[in-house]
Amino acid sequence: MKNLKSILFIVVILVNNFVFSQTQTLPKLTYSYSALEPFIDSTTMKIHHSLHHQAYVNNLNKAIVGTPLENVPLIDIMLTISTKPDVIRNNSGGHYNHSLFWEILTPTKGTKPSLELQTAIEANFGHVDSLKKIINKAAASRFGSGWAWLIVTPEGKLIVSSTPNQDNPLMDNVKDRGIPIIAIDVWEHAYYLKYQNKRGDYLGAIWNIMDWNAISIKYAEALKNPLLKTLTTVGN
Repeated sequence: MKNLKSILFIVVILVNNFVFSQTQTLPKLTYSYSALEPFIDSTTMKIHHSLHHQAYVNNLNKAIVGTPLENVPLIDIMLTISTKPDVIRNNSGGHYNHSLFWEILTPTKGTKPSLELQTAIEANFGHVDSLKKIINKAAASRFGSGWAWLIVTPEGKLIVSSTPNQDNPLMDNVKDRGIPIIAIDVWEHAYYLKYQNKRGDYLGAIWNIMDWNAISIKYAEALKNPLLKTLTTVGN
């Protein structure tokens, strides 16, 4: 009986440590897995969110539990990612990138950029359609897996960029740094079940579910975010 109590005590301690050390969690979607059809199918959404994204969260937590990074905000981890092992680089990026991706998709039709964002897009790219073409070109030309971005630079300008794997513009190992407001996933798991090897078809379709309301809010917030100044100093 004494041995059994000791075993149960150890199990409780281990469970408590596991529960309370889960510093990162999988974000809940604001729409169902089937809501983005026919542009992204429900099976892809379920696998992408509940398996792929969850794996990044789980692996990141395993890598940081019991270390000084355990309670460090996700963005702060990425700001000096060049000093950290690949397991943290890949999984912190995977968690952040996907979280942003889900936030800028919507089943609501016909959303439009705010006047502020529209003006900035026209000043930098001429037209929203021109911006879409530039982002899609960056996404289509990304060899292998990676992401295409629209970011707000430390100077407050909009630029399009692309990164490999799970890197993103917040990381200090990336050339074009800034706060992302659009993220497009071009890993094959994001589109292969429906589009197979036709990445271009996926890129054309995804604009039908882009949430310009959310993107406009992110743009306005980015312009005021002290992080822009931080990006000019931390990691450079």
